[in-house]
Order: sequence, then structure tokens, then C-alpha cells
Amino acid sequence: MKYTFLFFLIFIFGSVVSAQQNDTLQIFAPDSLDIISPDTTLTDSAAFPDSTIALDSTETKSGDEIDAVVYASASDSLTFDILNKKMYVYDSGELKYKDTELTAAQIAVDFETNSLDAIGVADTSDTTGNTYLQTPVMSEAGEVFEGFSLEYNFKNKRGFISAAKNAEEDSRYEGKSVKKVSKDILFIDDGIYTTCSESPPHSHFSAAQMKVIHQDKIIAKWIFLHIGGVPLPLPLPFGVFPIEKGRRSGLIVPSYGEDASRGQYFRNFGYFWAISDYMDLALNGDYYSKGGFGSRGRFRYVQRYIYNGNINLGLSNVESGEQGDPGYSDRKDYNLEIYHNHKFNPTTNLNVNLRFLSSSYLSTNSTQYDDLLRKNITSNATFSKRWDESGNSISINYSRTQNLSSGDITEKLPDVTFNKTLSYPFKRKGVSKKDQAWYEYIGYNYSGRFRNDRNKREGDLKIRGGFQHTVGMSASPKLGYFNVSPRIGYSEKWYNKRIIKDVYYVEHINSDGESVTADSVVDRDMYEINMVRSFDFSLSASTKIYGMAQLNNFGIEAFRHTLQPSVSYNYSPDFSEDKWGYYDSYISHDGSVKRYDKFSREIYGGAGRGERQSLNFSLGNIFEMKTLKDQTDTTSEAKKYQLLNLNGSVGYNFAADSLKLSDLRVSYRTQIGELLNFSGSSSYTFYDYDENKKINKFLSSVGKGLLRLTNFSFSLSTNISGDKLAGEKRKGTEDEIDPEYDAFRGEDYIALYGEEEPDFSIPWNLSLNYNYSLSKRNASDVTRTSNIGLNLGFNLTKNWKITMRGNYDLERKQIAAPQVTVYRDLHCWEMNFTWNPIGTYRGFRFEIKIKAPELQDIKVTKTKDIFSGF
Repeated sequence: MKYTFLFFLIFIFGSVVSAQQNDTLQIFAPDSLDIISPDTTLTDSAAFPDSTIALDSTETKSGDEIDAVVYASASDSLTFDILNKKMYVYDSGELKYKDTELTAAQIAVDFETNSLDAIGVADTSDTTGNTYLQTPVMSEAGEVFEGFSLEYNFKNKRGFISAAKNAEEDSRYEGKSVKKVSKDILFIDDGIYTTCSESPPHSHFSAAQMKVIHQDKIIAKWIFLHIGGVPLPLPLPFGVFPIEKGRRSGLIVPSYGEDASRGQYFRNFGYFWAISDYMDLALNGDYYSKGGFGSRGRFRYVQRYIYNGNINLGLSNVESGEQGDPGYSDRKDYNLEIYHNHKFNPTTNLNVNLRFLSSSYLSTNSTQYDDLLRKNITSNATFSKRWDESGNSISINYSRTQNLSSGDITEKLPDVTFNKTLSYPFKRKGVSKKDQAWYEYIGYNYSGRFRNDRNKREGDLKIRGGFQHTVGMSASPKLGYFNVSPRIGYSEKWYNKRIIKDVYYVEHINSDGESVTADSVVDRDMYEINMVRSFDFSLSASTKIYGMAQLNNFGIEAFRHTLQPSVSYNYSPDFSEDKWGYYDSYISHDGSVKRYDKFSREIYGGAGRGERQSLNFSLGNIFEMKTLKDQTDTTSEAKKYQLLNLNGSVGYNFAADSLKLSDLRVSYRTQIGELLNFSGSSSYTFYDYDENKKINKFLSSVGKGLLRLTNFSFSLSTNISGDKLAGEKRKGTEDEIDPEYDAFRGEDYIALYGEEEPDFSIPWNLSLNYNYSLSKRNASDVTRTSNIGLNLGFNLTKNWKITMRGNYDLERKQIAAPQVTVYRDLHCWEMNFTWNPIGTYRGFRFEIKIKAPELQDIKVTKTKDIFSGF
């Protein structure tokens, strides 16, 4: 029989026990006393048929007494000595007091001294007598201790554990004996510390003496590292192992080695400062023996749901070779990154993603393919605000593009846009759409924009700016089955300068030895305020036609074909005529007049040249399929699949003097479930070519057919994996909410390599893409590109994962950027191997290290070529 006892442990001299026959035994202080012998054992069910004991008192307690409820249980028996205020628990004993729990074979509690003793019992099945069962296990404030025997004091939180061990979340420490001298401090004799969950551990640290500060650190001296049970010959004189959860401040252990051009190096040494739960700072530095240094800093900050960001700064001065040698170089580089996302309220946001760096910073300081192959650096900063009630919105943007090869920089500072969405000024409130008058369909929209461009080319800075106002008025009435949309558009551009072309006649000797005259045209800016006004008109009509084929077989319910024909008419005048004043002219050396757009260099351009009266036709086709419900499954639903999107368009310009018929453009797209994506486009001309240009003669008139292909491109991609094909649902989706919010995710320090932890839950994955393009402006000028990309990852075993990626140019017959990575899970260790077999950035990196974040700098690394020095 199992006895369970509940004690409210406030002992008053003269407390009395009264036994009742209602399945409970209550200890309290009544007016009468029933005395029980101190030696009475609770195995006599006749004398004590109760299964619960409660002790209560309303008298004043002294400061040294236990002041909370203690829960106790035992499988065999419990003996209570009232006179001496002691309790004895036998077989599978369990005690609970506040945040402390204890289980053991035998437990003795002394309420007078607030102490207890617990031991295990010998395993009678073990003839050697070395095995013990139900050894003491105590947990306190989330920390668990286990040993052969245990002595503990409830009040001062001191204790002693023999043959003890402790298990944290990802690590544990144990020893011959553990002495707890305060609530948070323990001393361990002949202790070990390990992050391996196996017993015995694959690797651990041992020391004759250890000091443990609860949820903070372990301090030890003369530490030996054991791998596979074998200690390394040289000990560390002392060590501090962090056991605090979450982010914490500390030194960042560097990597070291030797590089042929830079010499011996000491890299990534630094300090990480966890300033608070919402900000931190990391500082790193490098040193090379042949000259040169590097430094990096990162400051991160976050306020949940409001803002987050970081600032990265990098400086490097790398010397290669010896001074005076022909191959000697001394490069000074910098890198500044600013990221900030701020949500002021649901309608106001600020997003900043800026990066400024020297042209050779990435090639000098990175080993990542994405960085090494990068040609342009793009920066953006945008403040946006919208007013939901009025439909107005404003955005202020700064953008910058830097070409790393040429050093050219393009900036937009600032780019301000104001928009007013389509509004219907004549629309009556409370009137349904079918009862609206024709004028209620009339709406207008407005867009205003100011932009200032700063373009730096070969060290020459050019600045141009301007305003643009666009107003549109449109309507969208429905006439029967047709949607008719007339529209009038007006645009006005404001500039503070225009260009003037000055022509000079230059004589030179041609290849035949003859003297010829040519025009030398020089552009110069004229600073003056100008306005360029233009307008256009359009009218369009569209409808939809549906076709359905009911199949109800082979799991298919029906096919549907949707036709979307549309026709539109567009008109705009010829703004190059003199009456508009937007074009100027100069006299060529042969006496001919050359007209030019005075605003062609401005940021929004000038007005259009040539009258346009075009009629455009387009036809959209959507092919869809609907599946049948599973009649055997009441929860099943019909699914719809879009099989193919096929669109074509062509136009005719009545006002053009030649080549009135535009090219026929066709686009197509399909997606087969989640397995295959296919998209492409092509264009065809109706006109013949003479040498390198179109001529105003139809192909059909010269017997060359109706159309000729000019451009064709398509892309094919698939992304499949073992779990997708098996229909498995992944655990830990992005939609799940993490109950323990972590303000900063990812590495706390500035890592040298951007490695991602392999996902063994996916047995294999394959990403395959193929891109093809053909440009055939004329029969003799054909340009083709064709390349295939592969990213394959698979689990060779439950602990081996291999990833291969690369591209192959089918036209040049060249492999581009191949890379092989191999990962081996070694339980508490891991192995990473990265190999770039060919190319400018070839090399390899091999590393074995401990998994635990606090010990990840204990590793063995071998590198070559591009990875050397990193």
C-alpha cells in the first residue's frame, strides 16, 4: 500500500495528533490531545488507516522553522517521530518543499534543524554490491542534482552530495562530491564538465577542483580535455565555462594560422558585450605578420513590435608580399552597413538598408560566393505614410547603386512621391452599383513626384532633378457583357535646365585618303525653368468568355477555358512640332536640319516624338482543372489547378509613316503543383530585314512566310524534396509563435563563415533550373544563352549530409561557381567541409568543432587557397 502525507510544517510545542477514520489523518492544535508514540510506524493499517496527514497551527512561528507546505510520499512506509520532530520515508520516497523536490530510496527529515539525509539502496540482483537503486535526485529552481548520498538544509540552502552529477539544458557537471555552501555556489571535487548527453561522454573537461556559480559560470583550475576517454597530455592552468542561458558578454576566441601572402595571422579576436536584452555590441580585429590589420564592429538594437536594426563597420589594411617586391600591394578598404526597420504605427514605416564600401572590400575580406561574384551594391532607405480614409500616401526614398568594377555611383537623393488613389467625386452615398448614373463612374487620380539624381561616372559628378505631376481621369462603366474604360491623362514636368547642342565642323582624312567633313556635336546645359506638358487619350473594352468541359472521371471533375479578349485605342499628338516648343535643331555640315529633344537628358525625359494613334489587341487564355472530391473521405475538398496561362498581343499605329504593325508578343506560364514551374515569352515580326534594320516590307509580300521569330526565352525550374513527395508536414513552421521571445536571433559574434545548420528532417532536396534565351534581330545576328543550375542535398546516412551546387553554361561549355559541402554530425561534435574545386575562388576548408555555442571555438581547422587567412 502506498501512503501519501501532507504537512504544513509549522511546529508549535504541544501540537496534537488526532486520528480519524475518514481516509485522512489531520495534525492540528485542538483543545484535546491524542498522543502517538514517537516510535510508531505507519505500516500498521489497523492503527493508521489514513493515507493523508496535514499539520496546521495558528500559533506564531519562529524564524528558523520551515514556513511552507511539504508534500511527502512513499511506496513502503513513513515513520513520524513527533517528540524529536523527525520523519523517515522508506522506498520510492518523494519530498516537495517550495521549489525543491527530492526523490530517494530512504529519506530522513529533521524539522528541528531543517535538514535532511537521503541515500539509495543496494541492488540485490548485483552480486558485486556496486550498484545502487533509487539514488537521491534533487531539483531546485530548475537545477537537478543526482548522487549516491545527499545531505541538505532547507533554510540555508547548504548541502553535500557524494558521487554527484548535475544536468543543465545542454550541459552537465558531476564529481566525486559536491558541497553546496550557499544558494548559488557549489564546490566539486574530482569534477567533470561536458556538453555531451551520452554516458560516458564522448568528450569532457576534468579538474580536481571546480566552483559552480548557479546559472552563471563554472570556474576550474588545471583542466584536462578528454576525447573518447583519453586525456590530452597538456592541461589548461585554469578555465571559465559559461553556463548562463541566453546572451552574455565575453571574449571572442580568435582563429590563427598562416597565409602565403599575408604571413601568420591572428583573426577575429574580439569582445561581445550584451549591453541589455535589447542591444549589444561586438568588436573584432585581425592581425597579419607581414603587415596589415582588420577591424570590425557591429551594434544591434531592438524594441519588439516597434523597431530593430544594426550598424556594421569594417576597416582593413591588407599588405600582400614584401615591400619592394614586384607583387607587393597595400590595400585599404572600408565597409559601412546600416539596417533599420521602424514601425511607428500601422500606417507609418521607415525601412533603411544602406551599404557603403570600397570596391575591393569583399574580394579582400570575404570567402562567400555571393559576395565574391557580386557586381553591384544597392542601398535603399524609405519612409512611407498612408492615410486610409482619404486614400492618400507619401513616400520619401533614398537609393544608391555602386558598381564595384568601375566605381560608378548612381544616387537618387531624394525621391519623393505623393499619390492619391482613384476617387469618385460624383458618386452618391448609399446608392448601389446597379443604380448609379453614368457620371458616377467617373473618377480621378493624382501622382506627384520630385527626384534629384546624382550620377558619378569616372569621377565626374552630374546632378539633375525635377518635378513630375500626373493626373488621370477615367471611368469604368459596364455595357452588357463588356467593361468599357475611357481615360484621359495629363502630365507636367518641371526642370531647371535643358541641353543645347553646339555643332562644329571637323575635317579629317578617311581610310581612302580623302578629306571629309563631319559634325562634332557638344552638349551643354542651359540653366532655366522649363515646363514640359503632354497629354494622351485611351479607350479600352474587354470581356470574358468561359468554356467548360465536364469529365467526372479519372479523379477530374471538369476543365475550364477562360478567354479574355480586349481592344484599346490610344492617341497622343506629335510633341516634336515647333508649336509645342520642346524640340530644337542645328544645321549639319551637309545643310540638313537635325532636330533634337531639349529635355532628353532630364530625369523624366521630354515629350514624345511622333504622333501615335494605335489600336491594340490582346487575348488572354487561362486553362484550369478541378478535381473530384474523395467520396470515401468526408473531409476531402475539390482542388483547382491552373494548367496554362497563354497571352498574346499586337498593335497597329495609324499615325506612323512606316512599320505601322507592331511585333506579335506571346507569353506563357504554367505551374504543375509544387513540382515544376515553366514560364517563357517570344516575339515575332511581320517585316523583313535589310542588313541590320527593319524595312517597310511584309515578309508575306516577299514569300518569306507570315512571321519571323526575333526573341525567344524560357525558364524551367523545380524544387522538390523527400518530405514533399511523401506528403509530410514539416515541424516548426514559420507561422508558429515562439513563446520565449528572443530579441536577437542568429550568432551573437561576427562570424567568419555564414554556415547554416543542416536540416536532417529533409532526406533529400533538389533545386534545378534551366534558362534559355535567343535574340535574332536579323538572320545574321543571333545571340544565345543557355545555362543550367543545380543545388542538390541529401542525407547519406542519419549523420552525413552532402550538398552540391553549381551552374553550367551550355553555350560556352563551362562550369561556373561549383561548390561541395559535407557535414557530419558527431553527436556533441560536428564536422564541416567546404570545397570549391575549380575557378578563381577555388580552395577548401575542413573543420571539426564542438557543437555547444559556449565551446564552439574548440576546433581543428585546415584551409587552402581562397579560404586561407580566413
